Amino acid sequence: MKDIKAYLRKNILELKPYSSARDEYQGGEAVFLDANENPYREKYNRYPDPLQRKLKDRISEIKGVPAGNIFLGNGSDEPIDIVIRAFCDSGKDNIVAIDPTYGMYVVAADINNVEYRKVRLNDDFSLDASKVLQACDNNTKIIFLCSPNNPTGNLLDRNEIVRIVEAFNGIVVIDEAYIDFAEAKSFIDDLPNYPNLVILHTLSKAWGLAAVRLGMAFADKYIISVFNKIKYPYNINQLTQEYVYESLQLIEKKEKWVKQINQNRLSLMNELKALSLVKNIYPSDSNFFLIKVDEPNKVYDYLVDNKIIVRNRTNIALCEGCLRITVGTEIENKALIESLIKYK
Repeated sequence: MKDIKAYLRKNILELKPYSSARDEYQGGEAVFLDANENPYREKYNRYPDPLQRKLKDRISEIKGVPAGNIFLGNGSDEPIDIVIRAFCDSGKDNIVAIDPTYGMYVVAADINNVEYRKVRLNDDFSLDASKVLQACDNNTKIIFLCSPNNPTGNLLDRNEIVRIVEAFNGIVVIDEAYIDFAEAKSFIDDLPNYPNLVILHTLSKAWGLAAVRLGMAFADKYIISVFNKIKYPYNINQLTQEYVYESLQLIEKKEKWVKQINQNRLSLMNELKALSLVKNIYPSDSNFFLIKVDEPNKVYDYLVDNKIIVRNRTNIALCEGCLRITVGTEIENKALIESLIKYK
């Protein structure tokens, strides 16, 4: 693996970021006359900490990762976009990703005018590291892997992921948005061993904070420093920082939610197995799963008419005939089952 600097875009390597006095001063309370703020409306009249230090310290405690290895973004979509802007030259470089997978990777690549190469998973949704590596060339800067994967719901084989991380001379992004629901450890512990690794986590799933929009990236300190150069100065507002900090005190409640969702997943799968219209239910390590049905478009429209919204994935590679169902509460899951029982 080359020095990370060798993979950065030249203009990013030379970029002089916007800097405020709040970046430079870290001494707590002071007389702030630097940012042209209104001095009279206290608490929310001041710009927030641009590096979210207090919140990162709390996340560091929970994740076991030094605060200097953490980047916070507006959802996971911000670090997805930033990693592309940091390492890929528009119209020249390319990205390799598994297929099917989370749709924002290709959207972010298209926005940045970066070629996006899809590598089909095996028919059982498993990962073949050799196929991914064969799709790479000298202009491949990033590989995206989502594990547990969306929309398939399964964990990717850890050994295959390690093969890619160790063999690829570039950045490997592992999106672990659903890792809390899986019986597998995160790759976070492997960060010290792989300077080319970027791991994405989110508060939208297990923590139940989708509306708050806070995503986390964990990486080598140098990569984090590059992300901080590129991001907008105050990308995480004060209300979000405060609310998330308080929410992160509720670890026991979060663990209870995860346990309940996993139990609901098993119960819902078992009930769906008894329905004749359900042809297959795919294993899942996430808070959702795929079911295969005849006439998926018709079933989807029927559920929408009954005010039950699932995701129609029949037009996605390897997911022909499939609907993706998020595990809900017992009441929500019951409503789904009752509607499907009445389906003709």
